[in-house]
Amino acid sequence: MTGYMITFEGGEGAGKSTQAQRLYEAFERDGRKVLLTREPGGTKGAEAIRELLLFGGHSLSLRSEIMAHFAARCDHIDQVMKPALNQGYVIICDRYIDSTLAYQGYGLGKGDPQLLQYIQTLSNLVELQPNLTLMFEAPYDVMRARCHARQGRVDRYEQLDETFHYRVLDGFQQIMADCPDRCIPVNGHRDVDSVHQDVYELVSQKLFELK
Repeated sequence: MTGYMITFEGGEGAGKSTQAQRLYEAFERDGRKVLLTREPGGTKGAEAIRELLLFGGHSLSLRSEIMAHFAARCDHIDQVMKPALNQGYVIICDRYIDSTLAYQGYGLGKGDPQLLQYIQTLSNLVELQPNLTLMFEAPYDVMRARCHARQGRVDRYEQLDETFHYRVLDGFQQIMADCPDRCIPVNGHRDVDSVHQDVYELVSQKLFELK
């Protein structure tokens, strides 16, 4: 595959989705072949699974919830991401496997080693890892204030209590510690333009180094 895959990760309200959109628009203006997508989602089938997971109101067992995320992920990879990478696209993906580890493994699963290994085994099976992951960070109270200010539906993860969200944030910290070559922290507690400029310059440099 000749493309490049970037994932944007972080807790609710850290600013990753805004920055993913901004980077996509900037790269389009630059004339790059770029694709913006998200997880769970990215295909019609995966978006239907997203609706079930975030707003369906069903109580799934944790292993089946993880499987549902990976079912959506496999469809997304097979139908969208692998073809785009084969065509040389830069993919900007809002959430990916790290979010499954953080939300289901550390948040809901409370860091159960067997559950983390279960997620890792499924991750190995999909055989598509990002080239670069940007981990967006901000103080918890700032992130929660941003979430409360949003318009639209509140998904089931956003509704969970503070202890859950702190476990998720701790999970992202552990992922960064485990994968320092892939994961780069981004301070999302600044104005949008400043964060965008840093992200644009960082990713542009990474892509330049490939030449």
